[in-house]
Amino acid sequence: MQNDLHLTETRIDGERVYDGALLHINRDRVRLPDGSEAVREYVVHPGAVMIIPVLPDGRLLMERQFRYPLNRVFVEFPAGKIDPGEALLACAKRELEEETGHTATRWDYLGVTHPVISYATEEIHLFLARDLTAGEPKLDDGEFVETVAMPLSTLVAGVLDGSITDAKTIAGIFWAQQRL
Repeated sequence: MQNDLHLTETRIDGERVYDGALLHINRDRVRLPDGSEAVREYVVHPGAVMIIPVLPDGRLLMERQFRYPLNRVFVEFPAGKIDPGEALLACAKRELEEETGHTATRWDYLGVTHPVISYATEEIHLFLARDLTAGEPKLDDGEFVETVAMPLSTLVAGVLDGSITDAKTIAGIFWAQQRL
């Protein structure tokens, strides 16, 4: 293993500056590798899962959802926050059914992505879901999602033309290219 001490920052002290329903913000004072000090502010996130649902015809089940911070609708894979103590696969199964109404009998864990490493602790665990059965979505109150089936080639084109910009979805498209 590579020695990274010449790059490592060490926490000296810190404080929670905001406690929200989902997100928390910390401000830490750190010692830099050269001995000087700096401040690091970051979002603490509970973690999430993302599902790449493959329909029997090979198309991928996507969602269209309005994302308030950027004031627009995004095309993205189903995803959701991990509840305290919840196993990753249980969360993936729950989120797929809640958001799309689908269940799957074949699940493959693909890996983890860190979508914003510069200012958040969020990890998103990726799953490939196959052998889907359709059902009725069970959306949370205040959640509005439209599902749409899309071929992988259309999703790749969306990344390349800039119409798909969600980082987790781009990672999922990469994984789908490798696994399907």
